[in-house]
Amino acid sequence: MALAQDTQVRVPNFWDPKAVHDRPAAIPDKIQFLATDDYPPFVFRDPQGRLTGFNVDLARALCQELGSSCSLRIKDFEVLLPALEEEKGDAIISGLSRGLPSTRSLNFTDDYLKLPARFVVPTDQIETFDEQKLADKTIAVETGSRYEAFVTRFWPEANVLSLESEAAAREAVRTGEADAHFGDGLSLSFWLPSVAAEGCCTFAGGPWLEEGYFDQGMAIVTRQSDPERAAALNYALRQLHQKGVYRELYLRYFPLSFY
Repeated sequence: MALAQDTQVRVPNFWDPKAVHDRPAAIPDKIQFLATDDYPPFVFRDPQGRLTGFNVDLARALCQELGSSCSLRIKDFEVLLPALEEEKGDAIISGLSRGLPSTRSLNFTDDYLKLPARFVVPTDQIETFDEQKLADKTIAVETGSRYEAFVTRFWPEANVLSLESEAAAREAVRTGEADAHFGDGLSLSFWLPSVAAEGCCTFAGGPWLEEGYFDQGMAIVTRQSDPERAAALNYALRQLHQKGVYRELYLRYFPLSFY
């Protein structure tokens, strides 16, 4: 899947940089976002109990761009949709999937983030690794995962090392049992610089966002009866990207880019 990127640090771009969008005539005076508080690094509580995270700061930036007052109401995940439908909030910013049957009567903004799959390899192998030439290479994956299904389908010539967990698959590449690991780019971006990784490995190749496997994006959800709010949020998302605010937020929370 084609994706525009920053050529130096690979900040994702989901918006057409050449598109011109007028500010909507109808801008909401206030936006009450709904979210869970157990979704790090997107929404969580710091050691002092304060709400923080990428989605928290993104919501704040959106409201600032629109000139709207902003609040964030915390709910359990299973009651987010009922709360939105009952008008106990205006928008959900908590990673709901577009494919769920329960989302058919809702509006989704443009995707503001997608979570690609990535290869990681031993650091000393980065110059020789070629994701198009994996014959006889051992690729560690989590058993039963979409990553296993993807590798099995598209690299049948590779040796698939199927392990009981993502952690075990990472350990296999760290110890040299596998030539590479294919898994969730987001979690790998936090594992690679961690003590547990011991500086063993690095990302190799580019982000994989293939349809049907890794293409489900994160979007803000509004009621279908509230199209003006969705339009305003879409406008604000594009403005944040054009002004560099999105880039700053992304690098604040993901200093090792998973793109």
